[in-house]
This record gives sequence, structure tokens and C-alpha cells, in this order.
Amino acid sequence: MKISKLSLIAGLCCLSLAVAAAMPFWGAEAPVPFETPSDSLKNGEFTWAPEIAPSGPIAVLVSLDEQRAYTYRNGVLIGASTVSTGKAGHETPTGVFTTKLKDMNHHSSLYNNAPMPYTERITNDGVALHAGGVPGYPESHGCVHLPSEFARLLFEAAPLGMTVVIADQKTQPDRVDHPAFLSPLTDKGQLAEHTALFADQPFRWEPQKSSYGPVSIVMSRYDGRVVVLRNGIEIGRAKVLFEDPDKPIGTHVFMATQAANAQPQWISVGMVGHMDETDTLPDPEVAQRIVMPQDFQSLLLPLLEAGTTLMVTDAPIMEHTTGKELALISSNPNI
Repeated sequence: MKISKLSLIAGLCCLSLAVAAAMPFWGAEAPVPFETPSDSLKNGEFTWAPEIAPSGPIAVLVSLDEQRAYTYRNGVLIGASTVSTGKAGHETPTGVFTTKLKDMNHHSSLYNNAPMPYTERITNDGVALHAGGVPGYPESHGCVHLPSEFARLLFEAAPLGMTVVIADQKTQPDRVDHPAFLSPLTDKGQLAEHTALFADQPFRWEPQKSSYGPVSIVMSRYDGRVVVLRNGIEIGRAKVLFEDPDKPIGTHVFMATQAANAQPQWISVGMVGHMDETDTLPDPEVAQRIVMPQDFQSLLLPLLEAGTTLMVTDAPIMEHTTGKELALISSNPNI
């Protein structure tokens, strides 16, 4: 029996339409007016106006208390959405994360192959932003459910490595879990290649270990160290001096934005209880209290570009003081 090319194409089109029809769709089909206050959004509603900031790094702030997500590009709010986060017993971890995987047609490997369209995974154990039910209260198993159309728009606009901040008013993420890429052991149980700096070694610089990808910088007052990561791989670390080292500085998370000159500008990406701090400059006192080797600084400066994330914290980050993997900051001790 012969099948014409036209019949084959028609059949494939019908199959594609059937698959699309079978895919669940949650929430509003289009954004509501951008001026709609976030607390006035109904279940499944969202705003989206990317033309306000057409370029620059994207950061998403998820407020567990509000059940809202706020999307910023180059420090400017371009969208807000209702969300549904983890229910009791499956709480969504708070912290500062970056997206590790993007999959437009992802299905859950834990929950009966459940569809998770437009997945942007932020943890190694599967917590992600993705399209899902948004009933107006926490109902997920730890993921952040977004309205389908908002999830699609965000998925298409945001690059891999996007910064995601998840916070509530009750638990401020005040400790740093050691990221997997800085762990003394690899995921295969072998000793990691990197080692601590020698006593007479001010810094180490190995950019060849990762030649591309988003750059993140973590600086610890407790350890007196700065660690530079590119695409999740350590490429350098240095000893840093905190003037008045016994004086706490708190936790500050900043992101570099595009600027007219060669030097990027830094904006806050928000922390618990400080969602209104976006668009603010870093505390100058914090910057003035930190001194790093000039040679290391010269090597680092060319890597700073829009999207680079910087975290300055009182907490320890070195191998001998921490051992958990996952986020730079996390509220979940089991991750």
C-alpha cells in the first residue's frame, strides 16, 4: 500500500495537533494590562511587557508569601505572575539559584510522567519553574507552577543560567550550602581536582577549565575568600581581606547590568524582606571594606558582563566548612 507524501504530511500535522491538544494548559491565555497591581492578579493571571527593557540579564524573584513571581530584565520589572509553590511536606526551598536545565516538553520522572511544560530547573533534585496549576495556594511538590503562557514567554526570553531568588518573610536564607562544583567530592565519589590555596598562594586562576557560560562570584567574610565560577565550574579563587573582619556585613546578591561604558553597573536582585531593593546600588560600605589581590582583580575584570552574579556573605563557603550541594544560598538542609 502506497502512501502519498501529501497524506503523510497531513497525518503528521494531525498528530502534532493531537499532541498539542493533549498538553494541559493552565491560566490566562494572554497577559492582563501591565499596570494591574500584582496583588490584584486573579488565579492564573500575569502581566508581561518585555519592551520596557528589551535587553539585559533576567532575574526572577518568587515570593512564597505572596504566591507571586516577578521578572526583571536589566533591573526593570517586565512581568509579574501568580504562582503555586510547594505544599506542606513538599516545601519549595528558599534561596538564590541559577537555572541548570531548560526543557520545553519535560515530563516528571517522579510523578507518573506528569507534563511539566517549559521547565527551567534550578536544583539538582528536580525543583523547577514550569507551567502548572495555579489555584491560588501552594499545591506543588516543591516546584514553582506558572501559568502556561507566562511560562512560555519566560522560557523563550530567559537564557540558561538565569538568576532565580525564592524567598518568604519567615525564613531568611542566612547560610551558604557548598555548591556541588566546590564540593571536595565529585558526583562519582572521587576527590575533586581543586584544592585549597597554599599559605603563600594569594590566588589561583584556571579559566581553561570552563571557556564559556555565565559567571558567578561568591565572596565570604568568614573564609576570607572569593571564588569565581563559569558555567558552574570553578575557574579561580583568591584570598580577600575584609577590613574590620569581625563586623558582620549580611548577605548581598547583585547582578551586573549593561552600561554605556566598559564597566558594568551592579543592581540588587533582592533578598528576603527586601523585594523593593531592586534598582538599588550595592552598599558602598560593603565594597569599600573588601580588598583582593590586584593581579587577580585584573584577570577577573574582563569576565564581568551583563548577567554576572555576585554574592557577598558572612557565611562560610570553603570545603572544610560546608559540604552540601545545590544553591549558593538555600533553606533546605536536605538538598
